[in-house]
Amino acid sequence: MLEVSSAIASQPSLKAVLQSLRRLLSSVVAFDSVSLSLLSDNGNSVRLIAFDRSPEFHQVEIGTEVPHLGTAVGRAIDEQKPIYVPDLQAELSRIPQLASQAKLRTPHSAYIFPISISGKKLGALTFATAQGEQFSPDDMELMISVASHVAIALEGAVATDAAELYQRQLAHERDRLRLLLEINNQVVTQLDINELFRSASSSIRKYFANDFTGFWLIDKHSNRLECAVLDFPGGKGFLADIPAREVTDQELEKMRTRTPEIRSEQDIEKLQPLKDESIAALAIAPLGTPNGPLGLLAMGSKRPNNFGQEDLDILSQISAQISLALDNALAYGRLSASKNRLEDERLYLESEIRAEYNFEDLVGKSAALRKVLDQIEIVAPTGSTVLLHGETGTGKELIARAVHNLSPRRDRTFVRLNCAAIPSGLVESELFGHEKGAFTGALMQKRGRFEIADRGTLFLDEIGDISLELQPKLLRALQEHEFERLGSNKTIHVDVRLIAATHRDLSLMIRSNQFREDLFYRLNVFPIEIPPLRERREDIPLLVHYFVSRLSGRMQKRIKSIPTRAMDALTNAAWPGNVRELENFIERAIILTQGDELNAPLTELKKSSVRYASPVSTFQEAERQAIIDALKAASGRISGPGGASERLGLKRTTLQHKMRRLNVTKADY
Repeated sequence: MLEVSSAIASQPSLKAVLQSLRRLLSSVVAFDSVSLSLLSDNGNSVRLIAFDRSPEFHQVEIGTEVPHLGTAVGRAIDEQKPIYVPDLQAELSRIPQLASQAKLRTPHSAYIFPISISGKKLGALTFATAQGEQFSPDDMELMISVASHVAIALEGAVATDAAELYQRQLAHERDRLRLLLEINNQVVTQLDINELFRSASSSIRKYFANDFTGFWLIDKHSNRLECAVLDFPGGKGFLADIPAREVTDQELEKMRTRTPEIRSEQDIEKLQPLKDESIAALAIAPLGTPNGPLGLLAMGSKRPNNFGQEDLDILSQISAQISLALDNALAYGRLSASKNRLEDERLYLESEIRAEYNFEDLVGKSAALRKVLDQIEIVAPTGSTVLLHGETGTGKELIARAVHNLSPRRDRTFVRLNCAAIPSGLVESELFGHEKGAFTGALMQKRGRFEIADRGTLFLDEIGDISLELQPKLLRALQEHEFERLGSNKTIHVDVRLIAATHRDLSLMIRSNQFREDLFYRLNVFPIEIPPLRERREDIPLLVHYFVSRLSGRMQKRIKSIPTRAMDALTNAAWPGNVRELENFIERAIILTQGDELNAPLTELKKSSVRYASPVSTFQEAERQAIIDALKAASGRISGPGGASERLGLKRTTLQHKMRRLNVTKADY
């Protein structure tokens, strides 16, 4: 026992302890092998940690874990007394973890001695023999004493191993946290994708000591993997010109589930840029967010089996951080590209607007037009509200743009809204915007025209078509320069210059309770009456030449002359549609022209002239007045003897239809 105690104390490892025990005890007690098993911390399993064996046991692997319950080793530990196993092969066959490892060629028996110290169960010491002889009482006493000495050595060894393991774990955790912090610091500050990948690659290499790091991105349009950065240390730097390849369905699924994996040599051979690098181990972590897959992060090594599950866990955390940063960088790139595209479109549209609607395009030299131009020059710099009144096709929007272009707001946005072209239920949303969910179909937040036109100009065409329910809110926005979006109680302040236009008689609408009087006075700060084309006939030849020049160039035709007969007919036509009708007529004439002389369809023009020989508005006013007079004479009665319908010789339904069309209400009679 003195020799045993000295051997146990002097040996550096548990395996050396067992070798010394076998050498010292084999001359006293007959046995063929000795093994040491430790109880796990949770007590659920027993792990073989040292084995000095005979050739019969060569297949049993150090580190093999077996269940605690239901085994002879577990019973010896629980009962804290030696256990004799007469048939060791039968015992091993009952344990699945050992059944395939230990195939004994000759029968063996074994004694299992529990190891404990100060009541703490540590494990068991097993002596196996092929002799079939049982230990004598003296042998048992000796082995129990040996087990107690081994327990003392084991406690010290376990404590030392635990301390070293704890230190290694602490260092490993420190390095892991340092890597994740370093990656995090890089990804939160990088919006350039290549710089993001290169910074991350440098940090990954310091931690894993790998031989290459690569990043592939998915091209959403072609569904191919394109190499963004491939980093080979040792002078090769970042390789380019890596061919793209198709993304497999399996890879897409792993990207969606964001599952890292270790690739086999066959998979490594499929990656073209790696063939010349003798890569033996490859770990891949998908890059992606819940919004979808983004690409792959690959880490390679020239050493086989260089990556384990713990490496995959860390790589998964890294890929999650990089994925978020990559998603932000891609979004920033899309936003920057969209911003640049919108800026280019804005500049283009503004140049088109200036070319299409600049002040000089108000073509004409008549006194009526000159009066309008003088009014524009007077009011444009002031910022006051302007009300444009004129028939359809007289160029109200052109006048509004001229006011904007001559004002201090010329560098800001000119926003237009045709109130008659939008369903009445949607006009409020168009003007003031809405919040997400404000009404059915409001899937996202929307800015209204008032908000878009902040510090610019808002042009409301056909303002007479705005409903009575919406007019108070429009009045408040004009007076207070503030409003709320639909579905929101947050007040938005704006600085908007308003230009309104209509072809309707707003004062007549006020009398029929179709338009608010206070809103009219707020709009009618500076009224401009735009003359119809029939009141500025001297401008028609100038307009004809202007439209021929502009439209023929667009159609790639060269028209050198306009017949005198055609010009006279154009000048004397009624043009109820005003400048718009004239422009459309010239466009149709250019389409019909085959040579270099304008071929105007004058027969069509004559029909138009006859049809519109007198102004429509005058006839409608006369008809309206006749209805009102008849109603007054009939004391407001529409039908029956002496009623307005009898006086006018109309059916009751016909008269009611005309009253609605001409806005005749009780207030008029």
